[in-house]
Amino acid sequence: MKVIDRFPYPVREIETEWIPMPDGCRLAARLWLPEGAEHAPVPAVLDYIPYRRRDHNRRGDSRMMPYLAGHGYAGVRVDLRGSGDSEGVLEDEYLELEQDDGLAVIRWLAEQPWCDGSVAMIGISWGGFNGLQIAARRPPELKTVISLCSTDDRYADDVHYMGGCLLGDNLSWASVMFGFNSLPPDPAVVGERWREMWKQRLDGSGLWLAKWLRHQRRDDYWKQGSVCEDYAAIQVPVLLASGWADGYSNAIFRMLEHLRVPRQALIGPWSHIYPQYGTPGPAIGFLQEVIRWLDHWIKGRSNGVDEDPQLRVWMQHSVPPHPTYEHRPGRWVAERQWPSDYIRPCVFHLRRHALECDAQPERKEETLSIESPLSVGMFAGKWCSYAAPPDLPHDQREEDGGALIFETEPLEVALEMLGAAVAELALSANKPVAMVAARLSDVAPDGEATRVTYGLLNLTHRDSHEHPRALEPNKCYPIRLQLNDVAQRFEKGHRIRLSISTSYFPLAWPPPSGVCLTIHTHDSRLILPERPPRESDKTLREFGEPEAARGAPTTMLEPVDHRWTVIRDLANDVSTLEVVINDGLTRFEEHGMEAGSAITERYQYWRGEYASFRGEVVGTWRLQRRGWSIRTEARTVLTSDVQNFYIHATLDAYEDDQRFSAHDWNYTIPRDEV
Repeated sequence: MKVIDRFPYPVREIETEWIPMPDGCRLAARLWLPEGAEHAPVPAVLDYIPYRRRDHNRRGDSRMMPYLAGHGYAGVRVDLRGSGDSEGVLEDEYLELEQDDGLAVIRWLAEQPWCDGSVAMIGISWGGFNGLQIAARRPPELKTVISLCSTDDRYADDVHYMGGCLLGDNLSWASVMFGFNSLPPDPAVVGERWREMWKQRLDGSGLWLAKWLRHQRRDDYWKQGSVCEDYAAIQVPVLLASGWADGYSNAIFRMLEHLRVPRQALIGPWSHIYPQYGTPGPAIGFLQEVIRWLDHWIKGRSNGVDEDPQLRVWMQHSVPPHPTYEHRPGRWVAERQWPSDYIRPCVFHLRRHALECDAQPERKEETLSIESPLSVGMFAGKWCSYAAPPDLPHDQREEDGGALIFETEPLEVALEMLGAAVAELALSANKPVAMVAARLSDVAPDGEATRVTYGLLNLTHRDSHEHPRALEPNKCYPIRLQLNDVAQRFEKGHRIRLSISTSYFPLAWPPPSGVCLTIHTHDSRLILPERPPRESDKTLREFGEPEAARGAPTTMLEPVDHRWTVIRDLANDVSTLEVVINDGLTRFEEHGMEAGSAITERYQYWRGEYASFRGEVVGTWRLQRRGWSIRTEARTVLTSDVQNFYIHATLDAYEDDQRFSAHDWNYTIPRDEV
């Protein structure tokens, strides 16, 4: 990373600016302004998120926003209502009130003497969601959106559900937000009101896990904030970015296809992270791309942005399986538009444990059955990689022992794919509620199997996520399972493997009971979106070196500790995946705040008992400076049986080791064909 200290414009920072909302609530903002903006107004670039501008997100903000300001834009970071130092209570994600506040923030920005009336939005994850959702409300001041690691469909691609299956991240992310929502504002900013504001948050935010688990199908709750309900509502240019290790890359392909505004997208090998930090690498000079985009669509500069291809992606080459990578080998490729007429279907027919490319397949009837052990999924990694713990999938051979596998012969020539593989399966199940997990792996000559992509489908959602229907046991159904989009090169001599299992815990919560799936191979096939190499890829414009501003000075007081451990207690026949995410303790030297968090996730099952599944997340969050300290301790436990999910959660808050507040929740939530 190249650190930039000198910019075309000197930068002036305003630590705290209060932005009034129509109902009287005030949101806390941090501003970075080019010198002289009061006399020569500039466009504003807004990042609108709940991740605490004074501590948690401070270093990231101070590396990006001064960079934007130094290139002639006002950088603005605003804490959502009820987060950081902002007033009010944050009761859930992506509520209409949050969007209303965002519209008010944009109007306020446009009216400031240092703003020329034009506003852009930029953000990753929650901030990326907000850019799209607020753009759909059509504020006239908003001129463009830069949205990273976000989605157009809150049900299809977010931490909650995938293919109608309940994700383990629904529990872990709810617990992370449990911690964020429990933290007070900084007394150095809000004064003695901090205790009152803290109490409001502790009493009013609620248990989000229960809110999300009450909506197990794609109902109006998830449609709120899903811009796919009306793509035409977005009428400003959109720049999108994600990574193949991120959980949100599928949404990019849908938005490129359905948006009707100028749009471009980048997808690297990255996890859930800005591309200038790009892990796994290679990182790119993404902030330079941001400036090019803003200069063109806001300032009207002719810099070639409108001539760039609509989609640029990192074509990943074969690599041994490992839970973390510094760099993924590959190369950049591009498509002028998406969908691309250069992509062609490559069809493999399922045979007895084989994938074959017969032009006219035999119609011999054949069935294969599988009831996977519950251990399948313990080496799956996380639904969305955060590039911190070793959270990518490991060697798939251990997983494949509990799956049906179908495999090609060694490839005679390399094969490259770009897009979504599709498994069209004719199958039956012996239970009314079942799931299927399909994984595509790159198998090296030595047998190591690297997962390339995967997909999940709750079979009661085979026709609709809004109106699931139980299966008729032992009836054969044709189903279409779309795997996650990816760009991958399978080398000559490697094999392509399709693996099918009936469970994938803890990445996805299992069905109510064990299920035997039967695959009717004569009516089943795998379709890969083949993209042969193009000569034009060799002439693509190169990205610049990653660069950013220097960032806020910090001191690490306690070390980071990130671990994933699979534990098999043979004496008691208990299997556990333990994930430790300890971010240590950091001091922010500009104001002396010290902040730290430590989270442990445990996912367990006993023997083959479906009623024994248990997920537990325990976390501690700390804020302190000389003469002041608080901490919160939260614990969330999710279990289930055939009929219900059960949630038990506790939250204790302490000031100087004296308990300030205590809460306890118990919920029973019926399973809804999940």
